[in-house]
Amino acid sequence: MKHATLRQLKVFEAVARLLSFSRAAEELHLTQPAVSTQVGKLEEHAGNALFEQFGKKIYLTPAGAELLQISRAIIQQFEAAENAMAHFKGVAGGRLNVGVISAGDYFFPHLLVAFASRHQGVTLNFTVHNRAGLLTHIVDNRTDLAIMVRPPTDLETINQPFAPHPYVIVAAPSHPLVGQRNIPRAALKREPFVVREQGSDTWHSMEEGFGADLADVNVAMEICSTETIKQAVVAGMGISFLSAHTISHELRDGALCVLDVEGFPLMLNWYVVHRRTKRLAPVAQAFKEFLLCEGAALIERVVPYRAQARAA
Repeated sequence: MKHATLRQLKVFEAVARLLSFSRAAEELHLTQPAVSTQVGKLEEHAGNALFEQFGKKIYLTPAGAELLQISRAIIQQFEAAENAMAHFKGVAGGRLNVGVISAGDYFFPHLLVAFASRHQGVTLNFTVHNRAGLLTHIVDNRTDLAIMVRPPTDLETINQPFAPHPYVIVAAPSHPLVGQRNIPRAALKREPFVVREQGSDTWHSMEEGFGADLADVNVAMEICSTETIKQAVVAGMGISFLSAHTISHELRDGALCVLDVEGFPLMLNWYVVHRRTKRLAPVAQAFKEFLLCEGAALIERVVPYRAQARAA
């Protein structure tokens, strides 16, 4: 094992965690042959097979399961060393690891660019996840800061709101409810809803927005992609509950309309989250302060829901 590399261990850890060479390649931004090559080299160094395949599924061998625990410990030690050295670099030479739920990718790159423009030399690592994936990154210490709507309740984290996050009911412009005022929720019972999958952050927000009335919602389709949901609504397949920050372009172009439903918009918050025990590097601390001071104004500038909703 003395010739094994950190890169090989990281590739192996991703394949072992996902139990998929293709998904590991996607996460690591590598080709699948490159992932297979790295794992093969590590198996040569280990002198043991690390995976075995039954049908189309792969499984860790006993040797692979043992090496996985050791690999994670080694990777964490390297990350601890990077974080420690980052404190001596300060903000300008630091590396910022940020994870965000999918609704945030409509505006978050703009915030990163604004931050980086003030701190030359900062290296950015920005990843987008569903809620479960982002929580896994927090638990595994693979992100400095997590940007989400609903902070975890079963982890020791510091959670600070930095911007409002409205959720709305949207429909195609031709829908008969468009233009009506103070629509009662009872009127929505007859409408087919196209929604995000159960367990997603948007679904949990929908649970909060509808409360006991959620049982009366006619869920016609669950779709894992917000973009696909928007296209389905535009096509007239139903109405939807979505983050207002994901529909800015459609409101501007007149492809979607916000329905004036009693109790909506549902106003929640964007939170910046990190483990309570995590020692934030200067660049991560600086970005956190940037979000708390300027995040709300920048988000409204990038995805100006308020003005467009009034126009609709």
